[in-house]
Amino acid sequence: MTVTDGVRLAVGTLTRLPVNLLESNDEVLARWQSRIWHLLVDEYQDTNRCQYRLMRLLAGPKAAFTAVGDDDQSIYAWRGADIGNIPLLQEDYPRLKIITLEQNYRSTTRILQAANAVIANNPKIFEKKLWSEHGHGDAVHVQLCRDDAHEAEWVAARLEAHRFQHRGKWADYAVLYRGNHQARVIEQQLRQQKIPYVLSGGQSFFDKAEIKDITSYLRLLANPDDDPAFIRAITTPRRGIGGATLEALGRHAGNRHVSLFTAAVEVGIEQHLNPKPLAAVREFCQFIVRLEHRAGREPARQVLDDLLRAIAYEGQLFETLEPREAEGKWANVCDFVDWLGKKGEEEDKNLLELTQTVALISMLDKNAAEQDAVQLATLHAAKGLEFRHVFLVGVEEGILPHRESLEPGKLEEERRLMYVGITRARMSLHVSHCRKRKTGREFRPCEPSRFIDEMGAELKRSGGDEAPAAEDKVAGRARFAQLKAMLDKSA
Repeated sequence: MTVTDGVRLAVGTLTRLPVNLLESNDEVLARWQSRIWHLLVDEYQDTNRCQYRLMRLLAGPKAAFTAVGDDDQSIYAWRGADIGNIPLLQEDYPRLKIITLEQNYRSTTRILQAANAVIANNPKIFEKKLWSEHGHGDAVHVQLCRDDAHEAEWVAARLEAHRFQHRGKWADYAVLYRGNHQARVIEQQLRQQKIPYVLSGGQSFFDKAEIKDITSYLRLLANPDDDPAFIRAITTPRRGIGGATLEALGRHAGNRHVSLFTAAVEVGIEQHLNPKPLAAVREFCQFIVRLEHRAGREPARQVLDDLLRAIAYEGQLFETLEPREAEGKWANVCDFVDWLGKKGEEEDKNLLELTQTVALISMLDKNAAEQDAVQLATLHAAKGLEFRHVFLVGVEEGILPHRESLEPGKLEEERRLMYVGITRARMSLHVSHCRKRKTGREFRPCEPSRFIDEMGAELKRSGGDEAPAAEDKVAGRARFAQLKAMLDKSA
């Protein structure tokens, strides 16, 4: 049983307790019914059957309640929500008064037209058609990308250009996706372009322990005086250097007003450390020095591969973790190394130069609440939120709709999820899909989601060209840098 299953079970049990009490004790039931004049149930479409029983018990024979919900936004069947509660309400309360709220106060007409067109393919419990007084607005933009890396590049470039054009804030933008795994390549590109972002509904790729382990070595190459990086790197993997050794080294460094690295290689440290841990500390420092020498001269990918082999990081993962967890962490490390290696090849930079990019990762990790930042979120996490401009990525068969949700009932919920994603946008909506997508270290062909065609004919479609030549990429990066400089000056 997963943690999520356990939480769901606990919540379900807690709901059943008052239901059982009210159903078995007339005195308690009467007392609670007398205390409630009118019952309000919000997000009714997300209720489960036990919650519905609780509502009926509390409302009592007076039936003094108001239930607010949208059958088109029922997207939580996986955690127990029962869309059948909506028609059940009509059956159990024949005198139910239904008020349809069709005016939308959030989105432009074109966005609502796309949303209405998609959800019209589902069977309807209540007929409604959203409309708005916010004007026609821009056409919904559908972008075909070569692969997920190209998709991330397109999102970053489009974000930058759109923000410059509209003089907006980063917080005006959101990038939404079906699953957390899709965020990784987006994060990498946003960090590369120094675009601030906040991740909700999952852990940042760069916050994972295994990525921080590897970046500690790179931070140390960029700055040997980075004490936190020194401590993490020298203890990962274990080298027989314990807390007592680091404490003694720290005291000596503090007295000398130097970094841990400097203290470790200074004459006189022999008086403060025992011979065996001293040898291990100096061996580590010599390794860093050799690595720094190579990092400024050899291809980044080669140095990174040799670093991983030298510290035997893969072996450490499989020795200390369960095989499945170890495989996942090692895959993350390989993806990170591949990203840096590819970046080095494309930008003709060695590893020492790339460490500046890694150093910026720490600078971008500020308090999310204080940042003007792009929001990254799953579609489920974004429900109830709104943004001026939305990028909906990975809209492909097998992702949205999910490959395990192609049965009629499940497909309808996936379509409602698409509907939720579309209606998060206020002013503009950008939808993207790929011709192929990387899975592990291989690419698989992709087909555009059926939901794109369902959005109607009034779409602005673009993309699909083959990869640009190398000189075009250089020119593109130059234009991008120029755009950023203009934006910085105007800020």
